[in-house]
Amino acid sequence: MKSACFIYDGSFEGFLTAVFDVYNHKSKNAEIWREELYQPALFGEKIESVTSAEKAERVWKGMMRKIGKPAVDQIFKAFLSEIETVETTLLRYIEYGFESRRFIHKDFSHPAVMEVAKTVKQIGREKHRMDAFVRFRKTKDGIYFAAIKPDFNVLPLNISHFKARYADQKWIIYDLTRNYGVFYDLKEVRQITMDLPDDILKTKPEHFGEEEVEFQELWKSYFEHTNIKFRKNSKLHQQYMPKRYWDFLTENHSL
Repeated sequence: MKSACFIYDGSFEGFLTAVFDVYNHKSKNAEIWREELYQPALFGEKIESVTSAEKAERVWKGMMRKIGKPAVDQIFKAFLSEIETVETTLLRYIEYGFESRRFIHKDFSHPAVMEVAKTVKQIGREKHRMDAFVRFRKTKDGIYFAAIKPDFNVLPLNISHFKARYADQKWIIYDLTRNYGVFYDLKEVRQITMDLPDDILKTKPEHFGEEEVEFQELWKSYFEHTNIKFRKNSKLHQQYMPKRYWDFLTENHSL
């Protein structure tokens, strides 16, 4: 007999709601899937979980109390990976944590704990790359703008770093892959969505200030003149700066 499959909207609050519904239905070996990935021919009984702030909060508080903050942090970070089967893996992790009499975030003998730990490590690497490789450009209205395309949905993890580092200026970091960003207005950070032009990665005067355009040209010129062609090592370059980041780095346009 196929197990029940709980479908949710893709949000973290929606995922926690689905966890609540799994326990409420007393479902054994249940699975949780994002709505866009659900295929009726492959999975069992479909149960739709409608996102509920109240249910999500109850699950969140229950996890904090029963499995502890380190495990909850792991759950949130692994969720951001958007790996196809991550929700069901996290459900097994949570079930094991609720059944255990001790905190389980370092119990790598359990397959779900091991898988979550591996995923969290990948998330951490991507988060630190974004901290290092984000490049801001000043727009015509005085806001510093940066575009990113991370492999994982790590933008929520980058906020504290940039808020602390650039507390005295307004900035936007926008995830082009997931079509959302965060805007810091000198007081708070809030999530936004925008209709961006296709050429947003190019520093054109219709989008960015005159000083920014001149600075970008000066920066590229500097790298053109300091780059020693015969010492170019593309393999080493890609090792330290993966190619998928190149379009976002002004200095890289000259290499």
